Amino acid sequence: MTKVELRIQKCFDSIKKRIPWKPEAAVVLGSGLGPFTDAVYAEEIIPFSEIREFPQSTVEGHQGRFVFGQVGNVRTVIMQGRVHYYEGYSMEDVCLPVRLMRKMGAEKLILTCAAGGLNPEFKGGELMLIKDQISCFVPSPLRGPNPETLGVRFPDMSEIYDKELCDIVRDTAAQMDLDLKEGVYIQMPGPNYESPAEVRMCRTLGADAVAMSTACEAVAAKHCGFRICGIACVTNPAAGMQEEPLSHEEVQAAADKVLPVFKRLLEKSIIKMK
Repeated sequence: MTKVELRIQKCFDSIKKRIPWKPEAAVVLGSGLGPFTDAVYAEEIIPFSEIREFPQSTVEGHQGRFVFGQVGNVRTVIMQGRVHYYEGYSMEDVCLPVRLMRKMGAEKLILTCAAGGLNPEFKGGELMLIKDQISCFVPSPLRGPNPETLGVRFPDMSEIYDKELCDIVRDTAAQMDLDLKEGVYIQMPGPNYESPAEVRMCRTLGADAVAMSTACEAVAAKHCGFRICGIACVTNPAAGMQEEPLSHEEVQAAADKVLPVFKRLLEKSIIKMK
């Protein structure tokens, strides 16, 4: 058993008696999107601090706990807050929560995040379905010994985001009469926001939105067998695309504004993924 496998098992063993049932779906909530859990009856809440050898969230807006509840009739484990590479954690730490939710039995994963808009047609407060991603600016979470129980040594990444799950989100948005954007997400290391020159580079590479999480989690999740879809909340135009300087407060405010629509889209989509 590799170090990664052993650590996942230790985490799981420390909470398995508190897990109310085998989850069907898993959700990771990004900055400002944590209040989604307000609409979910929580059958169990497990703070990260109560899980053996588990990393702790240190960023404002990330509560750092697993919420177990039913979304419609779909048993769902919700990660309310995440840990980031820029907090000083290793990629093993950052992707441990996703791997733990897979260990719990979840098969579908919805990744969400707050992101800066690179596409000039995107406005702050809009939602973007992630069609593909660029993650080569941060280390691969698969670097090092490969845990064979999680996945193969060289996993295919030609379809990280599951077409069927993405279609469900698209159809749900259409039924809501929501102008859901679509695009490529790029992860940068952070915690500083990108410079205008870096933003131009990201746009040249074909990215539509940029942030500091999600892509590495998607790689680890794909490796261990999750079916994945991703929704980014475009909170603001990226550096150099607006006159005002960027701030975390602006990100939080934009997330608050779009939160009611985000909640409905996520809830309705999860129910259709049964």
